Amino acid sequence: MTNLRIDWDKLRVFKAVAEIGSMTSAAARLKESPPTVSRKIDELEEFLNSKLFTRSTRGVELTETGKVVLRYAQLMEDAANEVLSQAIGKSSGLEGRIRIGTGDGVGPYWIAPRLKEFQEAHPSAQIRMHIDEHEPDLLNDEADISIQFSEPRDPEIISHKLGTLHYIGFASQEYLNSRDSQPSSLFEYHHHRCILHESYVQQVERWAPKAEELKKMIDFAFVTNSASAMIELCRQGGGIALLPTYQQDVFPDLVALDMSEVAPIQFWMAYTEQTRRSLRMTSFIPNRSQNCGGKRAAAPPGSRHSEGPGA
Repeated sequence: MTNLRIDWDKLRVFKAVAEIGSMTSAAARLKESPPTVSRKIDELEEFLNSKLFTRSTRGVELTETGKVVLRYAQLMEDAANEVLSQAIGKSSGLEGRIRIGTGDGVGPYWIAPRLKEFQEAHPSAQIRMHIDEHEPDLLNDEADISIQFSEPRDPEIISHKLGTLHYIGFASQEYLNSRDSQPSSLFEYHHHRCILHESYVQQVERWAPKAEELKKMIDFAFVTNSASAMIELCRQGGGIALLPTYQQDVFPDLVALDMSEVAPIQFWMAYTEQTRRSLRMTSFIPNRSQNCGGKRAAAPPGSRHSEGPGA
């Protein structure tokens, strides 16, 4: 076996270029000249016998091989930082950036209210929450943590079930007073003005045995990709909105309809092994037994409120 050794300096340069997407900007960060950065990337590609970037006038973009190399470069950097921390006795308090990817409803109304205690315990940590209905690609470093409604299947992704959201109908008292009667079942919704989040459209088949028929019956009065717009219209008497039960604690003026739930939807926290091993992440990731949701998310068996981990 040949005694080949990868040059960490070239990996360091590669990582900077990959993170910034520009050799010129990476050179400025590293305090090296652009030709030197370009040369080191060329030498690394030659050593690995693989193209790591595709180059264009707009910058550089990682190839599939480059994405794999970046993942290992990050692991190497984490390991080096851990050795340094152990050697000098550095505090294990969380520092730096933590990126959370999550959906429009859970992010603003379930996660955000629970971050204050975390911020007070770790004042040097910066949380960046990105709201998107598409789950982030954790393996390609789009986020450190994903809060999502599907259980990850990739063996490289670690996940914990955080709980179950129970969806029911809500309306304002003003709207209910304007109607002759309230719906007593899901299939009476077609007599009412209904408000829907776009993400629910893709989930509706999971909600009830005959939900596909329901989707054909109901002509929704308002469909949006904004949870705040949906909730505000409902509060102002615009119709019946399908919402998770914890929203009643957030907005006490909303009236929960006296009928069975539309759907129980499970959600997970997902992250990579690299994230788990990072010292700055260990205090953020909950144990499976930890109640991540607090009182608002915890509920006894059989209740309609959002359940905590293990539900």
